[in-house]
Amino acid sequence: MSNPNISLTRFLIEEQREGRINPELRLLIEVVARACKRISIAVGKGALGGVLGDAGENGQASINVQGEAQKKLDVLSNEILLEANAWGGHLAGLASEEMDHSQRIPDKYPRGNYLLMFDPLDGSSNIDVNISVGTIFSVLRCPEGITEPSDEHFLQPGTAQVAAGYCTYGPSTMLVLTVGHGTHAFTLDREVGSFVLTTLGMQIPEETKEFAVNMSNQRFWEAPMQAYVGDLLAGKEGSRGKDFNMRWVASMVADVHRILTRGGIFSYPLDSKCAPKGGKLRLMYEANPMSFLVEQAGGAASTGRQRMLDVQPSGLHMRVPVFLGSKAEVEAAVRYHQAHDQANA
Repeated sequence: MSNPNISLTRFLIEEQREGRINPELRLLIEVVARACKRISIAVGKGALGGVLGDAGENGQASINVQGEAQKKLDVLSNEILLEANAWGGHLAGLASEEMDHSQRIPDKYPRGNYLLMFDPLDGSSNIDVNISVGTIFSVLRCPEGITEPSDEHFLQPGTAQVAAGYCTYGPSTMLVLTVGHGTHAFTLDREVGSFVLTTLGMQIPEETKEFAVNMSNQRFWEAPMQAYVGDLLAGKEGSRGKDFNMRWVASMVADVHRILTRGGIFSYPLDSKCAPKGGKLRLMYEANPMSFLVEQAGGAASTGRQRMLDVQPSGLHMRVPVFLGSKAEVEAAVRYHQAHDQANA
């Protein structure tokens, strides 16, 4: 696959010929990609499309299941993904970060053997200031014998994912995808209207000098995170023996895309504000698909105390702390947590 003009469709057909995916999963991924193109168009129009600002009526913002104010593009993106995936016959059900419960495919359409989960527009608080946002998705198999899946059937660990990916809507629109055999990047050729393979087999450098974290939460962090970042900031004079740079976009898709491209570690640790909820980021819609992509690119992903993909979900909207990126650096962050826990056992 050295030809730079390989389309997403051709790539998926070749994956099918290799026995890595079946026709149903190929169709599912293509439908999600088409929906992402529609979202890209809406994001690209910005103020001209009348889609900026909060959703809601009479000056009252609409609030989603997470307790967050919804943007107009949040709602639009969710509707685009729901409509695109309802009728194709490849899904048994789907779940969205924007909805309280999962949704099964309507009776008037055929049903398939897969479950789709998605965050329709990650980083949407950045929309109004023209910073990159994205769509994240994860695909699971519907349990055998289940024709009308409910929330409980989605509660599978990240190791059960058969595909995951994200689209980032920035200077270019890119789809980053894994079906369990490497992580690959496709760029949307707007003139042709198709995603074209631009990076086959993305690889995250094992070592890094970049970290991404919301430093405004530092005073709320646990002791091991305080110690870890303190040593990063100490630079060459500290125990790590090298200088680190900090990068923080506040859009997970944008931050993870940078890490997949050139390395780094992304952290959203447990802190006293989010501890009652278990963490800040959602396991099923954000942490699991991103961890699958990162591991397939040679990186690592953890809660700080457990491999992310081994976490058993307890609910559709379960939250977890997140450390992912360059393998050696994620392992270093985990060591700080292990040492703290052992000292306080």
